[in-house]
Amino acid sequence: MDKILVHGGHKLSGNVRISGSKNSALPILAATLLTKEPCVISNVPDLSDIHFMLQILSHLGASVERASGTVRVEAVKIKSEAPYDIVRKMRASVCVLGPLLGRKKKAIVSLPGGCVIGDRPIDLHIRGFEALGATSVIEHGNVKLSARTLRGSEMNLRGKNGPTVLGTDNVMMAATLAKGVTVIEGAAAEPEVVDLANFLNKMGAKIEGAGTRRITIEGVKELHGAEHSVIPDRIEAGTYLVAGAMMGTEVKLQRVKPEHLASVITHVRESGYEVETAASSVTVRGNGNPKPLRLTTEPYPGFPTDMQAQMCALLCRTIGISVISETIFPQRYMHVSELKRMGADISLDGHTAIIKGVKKLSGAPVMASDLRASAALVLAGLQADGVTEVNRVYHIDRGYESIDEKLNALGARIERVKV
Repeated sequence: MDKILVHGGHKLSGNVRISGSKNSALPILAATLLTKEPCVISNVPDLSDIHFMLQILSHLGASVERASGTVRVEAVKIKSEAPYDIVRKMRASVCVLGPLLGRKKKAIVSLPGGCVIGDRPIDLHIRGFEALGATSVIEHGNVKLSARTLRGSEMNLRGKNGPTVLGTDNVMMAATLAKGVTVIEGAAAEPEVVDLANFLNKMGAKIEGAGTRRITIEGVKELHGAEHSVIPDRIEAGTYLVAGAMMGTEVKLQRVKPEHLASVITHVRESGYEVETAASSVTVRGNGNPKPLRLTTEPYPGFPTDMQAQMCALLCRTIGISVISETIFPQRYMHVSELKRMGADISLDGHTAIIKGVKKLSGAPVMASDLRASAALVLAGLQADGVTEVNRVYHIDRGYESIDEKLNALGARIERVKV
């Protein structure tokens, strides 16, 4: 197990290349199970979550080859069961349910368990599968799905906290091989859903409306192999945007889609930072007198919940009162107690964080609790006096490719230490 030592106070400048999207790559890799023919996926990030997904594909019987960010999957014969000892390592492994149900008409996948950012059930996934004609049973910790035939249907996948991204992905994948037309109302509109739909269409699927709240899938008899390049990771880009705002003289994010970052860019600008966009880059410049903010996390195109913790880190040293309301995962504030150990003045009122900006933070030993919280602690360490010791960094390796190397190339001083 590694830990990261962040030596604070070093200014950032230069260029950073954004990796492929984890949240696109995972369901796209799962979708390769829908065909017997080979699929080639490029711009796949080197992350532990990706490694786990490739292990799942291999366990299910697929041939998997990986080299230099490109993955080739050929799933000629596959099994329909993914056991707990593999699935437990990553919640997103549930996205193999849709492909297995679509192709095999049955699937047995262990439930992934709880999550420190709150309860994240898959009831909406099951609702969608049942609408397609599948029967479902949960027993011995497994989800068991079966169907003689999948038939298109109309359904609504909006939950109490908004649309479900993985649920939309899962049902969309299963519906590609269902008979008739499926209409998903209340669908997630995130760019990652659009990326998956684009890949499925390359495979021969007939999907329209991805990126809106209504997706229509006309089932086809079979899908074929395809090649696809994963979109840039908008959350990684947003994280470096915040790093450049808090500690940068001028930091340029390369290979990004600025339109995917629109809400984050808007809020960073509202805080007084200069942000310049081009066709495939975003440049941010520091500001000696930032302004406090009020923001609320919302489904895309609103402010992403996956950027909430990073904004907490930015606003910790923004003089004035900032208010963040978390509407997607109301319990997603595990980073607050760790930021307070560094001198942050944050109080919680239900799902709202009230942040009183302080003049300085001080380095301290802190514990990462989840992926985005760990990124927030690294960001806080960049602007803290002294050394911040971030433990349990296996969380950050789930979703950030070489974060220490990328930040060091911008001028930070970060050490990765084996413990």
